[in-house]
Amino acid sequence: MTQFSRRTLAASVLALGLAGPAMAQQEIVIAVAGPITGQYAAFGEQMKRGAEMAVADLNAAGGINGRRVRLEVGDDACDPRQAVAVANQFVSRRVAFVAGHFCSGSSIPASAVYAEEGILQISPASTNPRLTEEAAAKGWTNVLRVCGRDDIQGQVAAAYTVRNFAGKRVAVLHDRSAYGQGLAIEFQKAYRAAGAQEAMFEAYTPGERDYTALVSRMRQQNIDVIYLGGYHTEGGLIIRQAREQGLQAQMIAADALVTDEFWSISGPAGQGTLMTFAPDPRNKPTAAPVVAKFQAANYNPEGYTLYTYAAVQVWAEAARKANSVDAKALGAFIRANKFQTVIGELGFDAKGDVLNPEYVMYVWRDGKYAQQ
Repeated sequence: MTQFSRRTLAASVLALGLAGPAMAQQEIVIAVAGPITGQYAAFGEQMKRGAEMAVADLNAAGGINGRRVRLEVGDDACDPRQAVAVANQFVSRRVAFVAGHFCSGSSIPASAVYAEEGILQISPASTNPRLTEEAAAKGWTNVLRVCGRDDIQGQVAAAYTVRNFAGKRVAVLHDRSAYGQGLAIEFQKAYRAAGAQEAMFEAYTPGERDYTALVSRMRQQNIDVIYLGGYHTEGGLIIRQAREQGLQAQMIAADALVTDEFWSISGPAGQGTLMTFAPDPRNKPTAAPVVAKFQAANYNPEGYTLYTYAAVQVWAEAARKANSVDAKALGAFIRANKFQTVIGELGFDAKGDVLNPEYVMYVWRDGKYAQQ
């Protein structure tokens, strides 16, 4: 019997409730996957903390229909190949659900493994439209996300740029990743559709320490606005080195800057940096009790902490009400219902995208970011 058929048979037995009293008490294994190590580890920490708190609260409330939930943690370091390896590890550990991944470049290849092996995937953070578009085109129903998409996020940033920086010279930069390049392309499309034209559209190499050559090219082009499709590590370095060379261009970025580490890298050069993100989930009344618990543990649940908590909540409520952990059954159930979570009520469309996503503009000031 193949690994796939063994897993399918086991999942069918559990879903149909035919495993008997002993198996009925068996724990359910779920997982969180993201960059636990590497240059984007700040986001992996957010996801891990969110998932751990969600599982602790879930078990304190009786688990899933009397079954305890156990959490596995997978480290993909935002590397596509490592993400596939992590996904296969989850298969061998009989994981029923994955809250992950963080980087779109990890979520997309991992989703193929989850689809083949019958594992539900809800990403808290992967915003590239391809994740759900490609899954839907292939008929997969196990792939969802609780965050918005870059085609919407790029439109918001482009509209803001047109409105506030009319006639300015704009450089669009990206790091060649599924997230960064995808975001830059969506910004470019919306910017051009509004009748504007960027002065530069250029890729940079992530992980480097010296972007002075890139900054010099922007100085030569008299760039007034930098739109960054990329992560906080490179964003912090680019804006710092821009200021060191006397380039005072306004940086506008996206949700990958929602970590205090951006300011740790940029220092005062980050003052005034703008970024798109959803309305701060920490300020929602639905999040207040969970935020208080995080704060009592001396942890600030910024960025995607609460989004990961919400992803686990959606899965748990669906599994409880459907009385199943079967990915196909839950994929259909989640699309047909709405869920009360720490980040508010969530519903999903046929592709697995969250309904009515909202993006607003934030600004960095004195080491903190706040909604404009």
